[in-house]
Amino acid sequence: MLRWLKVNARSSRMATDSTLLLGLVEEFVSGQQDTKATETAKGVKTGQFTVLQLVEALGLSLTSSQQETRARGVKLLSQVLQECYSYLNEREVEVLVAFYENRLKDHYVIIPPVLQGLKALTKSSALPPGSAVSILKSVFQDTHVQSLMIQERSCVYNILMNLMESREQELKGLGSDFVFGFVQSMDGERDPRNLLLSFQIAGNIIAHGYEMGKFTEELFEVTSCYFPIDFTPPPNDPHGITQEDLILSLRAVLTGTPLFAEFLMPLIIEKLDSDVQSAKVDSLQTLAACGPVYGHKELAQFLSGLWSSLRREVFQTASERVETAALSALSALTACLSRSVISSDSDDSLHTLLDLVLKDCQHHLLEPDLKLVWPSAKILQAVGGASYRACLRVGSAVVPLLLEQYINRTQSAQRRTLLEVLQGFIQPTEASRPAEGEENVLLPFQSSLCGVVFSALSESGAGLQTTATRILTALGQQSGVLTPPDVDLAVDHLTTLILQEDDPQVSGAVVECCGSLAPLHPSAFTSRMVPKLKEHIFTEPMVQGNGPSPDELGSQNAVRQRCVTALARVACEPSLVQESTPVLLQVLTAAHTGGGSFSVDEVISVCHSLQRIAEHAPHMEAEIGQFFHDVIIPRLLGLALQAAVQDEGPCGRSPLVEEAVLSAVAPVISSCCSRLNADCAKLSASRAVSLFLNGDVAFLPNNNLPTNTQLLKTPSPQVSQLVCLLTASVCSLPRSVEIPEIDRLLKDLEEVSCTHTHSFTHTFAAKCYAGLINKRPNGPALDAVLERSMKRVSVELDNSASCLRTQALTLLLWVTKALLLRYHPLSTTLTDKLFSLLSDRALGPLVADGFSLLMSDSSDVLNRSCHADVRIMYRQRFFSENSAKLVQGFNSAPPEEKAGYLKALSHIMNNLPREVQMTELPALLPLFLEALGCCNECVCVCSQLLPLFLEALSCPDVGVL
Repeated sequence: MLRWLKVNARSSRMATDSTLLLGLVEEFVSGQQDTKATETAKGVKTGQFTVLQLVEALGLSLTSSQQETRARGVKLLSQVLQECYSYLNEREVEVLVAFYENRLKDHYVIIPPVLQGLKALTKSSALPPGSAVSILKSVFQDTHVQSLMIQERSCVYNILMNLMESREQELKGLGSDFVFGFVQSMDGERDPRNLLLSFQIAGNIIAHGYEMGKFTEELFEVTSCYFPIDFTPPPNDPHGITQEDLILSLRAVLTGTPLFAEFLMPLIIEKLDSDVQSAKVDSLQTLAACGPVYGHKELAQFLSGLWSSLRREVFQTASERVETAALSALSALTACLSRSVISSDSDDSLHTLLDLVLKDCQHHLLEPDLKLVWPSAKILQAVGGASYRACLRVGSAVVPLLLEQYINRTQSAQRRTLLEVLQGFIQPTEASRPAEGEENVLLPFQSSLCGVVFSALSESGAGLQTTATRILTALGQQSGVLTPPDVDLAVDHLTTLILQEDDPQVSGAVVECCGSLAPLHPSAFTSRMVPKLKEHIFTEPMVQGNGPSPDELGSQNAVRQRCVTALARVACEPSLVQESTPVLLQVLTAAHTGGGSFSVDEVISVCHSLQRIAEHAPHMEAEIGQFFHDVIIPRLLGLALQAAVQDEGPCGRSPLVEEAVLSAVAPVISSCCSRLNADCAKLSASRAVSLFLNGDVAFLPNNNLPTNTQLLKTPSPQVSQLVCLLTASVCSLPRSVEIPEIDRLLKDLEEVSCTHTHSFTHTFAAKCYAGLINKRPNGPALDAVLERSMKRVSVELDNSASCLRTQALTLLLWVTKALLLRYHPLSTTLTDKLFSLLSDRALGPLVADGFSLLMSDSSDVLNRSCHADVRIMYRQRFFSENSAKLVQGFNSAPPEEKAGYLKALSHIMNNLPREVQMTELPALLPLFLEALGCCNECVCVCSQLLPLFLEALSCPDVGVL
């Protein structure tokens, strides 16, 4: 071989410095200079010399009588091949393969570099046909793999994997001999890294259909001896191999083929007798993983033994984890047997298993006081939920039994247990749902089921009623189980519970049931529930003596609250939205006029319900969107405006002038407007702007309001605070909607925000201004508006004697946030202005707290649900651009001003994503420690940050300072 290489090297010699190559070889082989291999490989890559010339230069080293010299020569060649195997042609690879195969018979010190060279050659796309088989035969015959070191064994496994990936058909030509060779190679492997490789090879053998033949059991034995995996990685393991990695890799092998069933099932049954919880869980999860692969024929003979083990793990286990794994395995086993196609002369293995389960579990359901009721129920539910076939069999045996037991029992606790058990059989799983054309399992018991559920709903026990409500929900969601009369009766029962049952648990379950059933049966709720709820909302409490007692008022308020909540929950379908929302609007009207004695809290609750309807309305379909636009928004604006302009009536002033109520009305309008289609949104913007700028009230219903009143210029706080509704109306619209008279609107909003003394009013004016600025396109118009307003803000802020500095600061903060979110260049200038104000004695604390506003999410404007322009990672960008400025300001500030910088930095840090906090906090530790020695306010801020600092410093991913 060397003679051929030399001849060919001379015949194809390129212009090169042979002295250089010989020098590199000499230094590597005799001088032990391993770095020379890299230089040699670089020379091959650049064309300075070829692999064949390298072999010629290595000639004496490769034929030396000293095994250490031969080993160094082969090592140099192998290291070069690892980097240059793609430069070889087929003939070169063929000759090199023959050379390395011959060297496998050499001294043991030469074997490691030989295997490295073969590993490199198996990656070559020029590997000649037949070489894969030749390499494997040589490795299997001439190498005892388990006597090699870890790295060399890894080489062998990688050679196998490389060849399986690129030369699969050739390897399959070896038949079962390939499997036998692999089994011999991995037998006794202990290193976790190599075990992962071995399991991957075994998994590929199974998955890719290699012939195992008479070595099937040997392959199982050589892998299953590690089952269950017991491995704890050493501390600071650089390889990152976990116990879970090994478990999953081995599981893929053991469960990969039905041919292993006869060996694996007895092994699992044996391992389930272990006292080690992890071994039990691994065995059970492995059994569950067999389900999708194995068939009934492979499992039939083991059903009795498997059932005994699984039953024990549910009935007797003290571990919830083991119980869960056992139930999952039982479900997977049932699903596997359910897929079997049964011939006329064979037994149905599914029925065999179900007979065993029913025999051992069914009778426990007759004693609802005993502790085995729930384990039995869980087992029956696990098998019944595994398939439609199993559900049909289990349901037909269990459901009538539970219904009969419920009727015969009189104790509430027993009945509740029976209902809770029944609930598990009522709700179908994805696997047990009937296919098209198949009958629902519950249909034969439909009448009895409804009778029991309706009876339980009429009982007095909260637990019984709650469970019955959940069963009713499950029944109603299954096609054909509830007949129209049943639906009507169900709605009547739910209505009665809403009106009479004050237990929070029951009320919550009833409302959830209503929300689930209303979209399926809207007409029943529209005709039977909504009118009754409306009637009770407007029913005055019975007057005794001088008036209703506090208890009577409290009870009536509670009923009203439940009715309002239920109306909002059922309004999930167009007809119900159009029936429920007028009732809620009528409550607001009655509260405004003084009728019905509705409290401020009740009015706020109604607004929250309206907001929920707006947020969850069915995709804001055209019909519903038009309804919100034509009815809800005008009614809310009209009521609020009427309350603001009217004098106080005989019943006192309207609750709709309260800031808390307006703050609840605004999100309703915002939610409605944010979901309008393009035409409605455009008209809505025009109406809102015209109302607030020009006093155009023509679109408001039933109004006797003065016209042409400029609401933003009205000095009355009661009127001017309606700017919050303007904010909701225009700042929630999509960015594509053009706001009419935008320049005039911004000018008026600037005036209100900078001059109004009412805090609620000037704050919302600033929010509205910022919300519009955020969406306005870049250009001269925006620049001119910002220049004008920020010049005015600066004048006020720089005048320490001004009484409008707080208003100016509020506007500055909101405009800064609006620009910061969209990465506008001016945001940096405005942020620097805020930094300069941290040292202001009057405004400094407000500015420091203002950084919380900049970094936190806003609920009413400048958020994505309002279609604001919010760029990703704006918080991280703000921190990276400004944290150094704050640290510098803290360091240079006098002691009495340091707290402001620290508080501002604290607000920024608290609003950063968790992973960023953990990375950035340790770098701020020196500042934190210095702050502990400053004023009491600094110490207070530090105490709030202390938990974050401690967590960050203990985080293993954070570097040590």
